[in-house]
Amino acid sequence: MSQRDGGVGLLAATLLAALALSLMPLPETLQPLRPHWVALVLIYWNLEGGRLRTLGACFGLGLLLDLVTGTLLGQHALGLLILGYLLERFRARIRFFPPWQQAGVVFALLLNDRIVHLWIVGLAGEGWPHWTWWLSPVVSVILWPWLFLLLDGLRRQARQRSA
Repeated sequence: MSQRDGGVGLLAATLLAALALSLMPLPETLQPLRPHWVALVLIYWNLEGGRLRTLGACFGLGLLLDLVTGTLLGQHALGLLILGYLLERFRARIRFFPPWQQAGVVFALLLNDRIVHLWIVGLAGEGWPHWTWWLSPVVSVILWPWLFLLLDGLRRQARQRSA
């Protein structure tokens, strides 16, 4: 990590915050509305910071998310691995999209992540999830512009402090 991008500390702090938000208890009725915080932070750092661009980091982050959330081992790992691959493949194009188009791409990426999870849940024999299960990508993309601005501001402050 270079000091130019805020260094390791900011990256680690945002990932820890995303993991904490993923573990934060919510009422049962709000559970399907939980944004995919880790994926949103991964998308930001891949696009803007140029960090978390290796598939190994995406897979490791997914395994950590599987361990802390108690889901089937490899479920989030595979989803974030595919997400990381798609981000790396189309990073040069997505970075320069206008904000509304970038939000559309983020929605498509998160919807793809949900489809991967649906496939894994189906293979595990858990049955078809309730329709509210599909609301998480919608909530995530609504929060994306504000999260993007927050992380961008934090990164800018970290660069100014290190300069």
